[in-house]
Amino acid sequence: MLRWTLTIFLCVIVLSSALPWLERLGIGRLPGDFRFRLFGRQVVLPFASTVLLSLVALVIGRLL
Repeated sequence: MLRWTLTIFLCVIVLSSALPWLERLGIGRLPGDFRFRLFGRQVVLPFASTVLLSLVALVIGRLL
């Protein structure tokens, strides 16, 4: 359970840092992605995009 929590946390961090590039592809604007302003800064939590990209990585891993 701890391994999956850590994996999802790391995916959220990587996806958050790559979000400006991925927004051009439409990733980061899914219904489960949360955006809000906190103390004048925009905070993005891309949960749905993380799950989607994890599933894509799983399918690619299974095919290889």
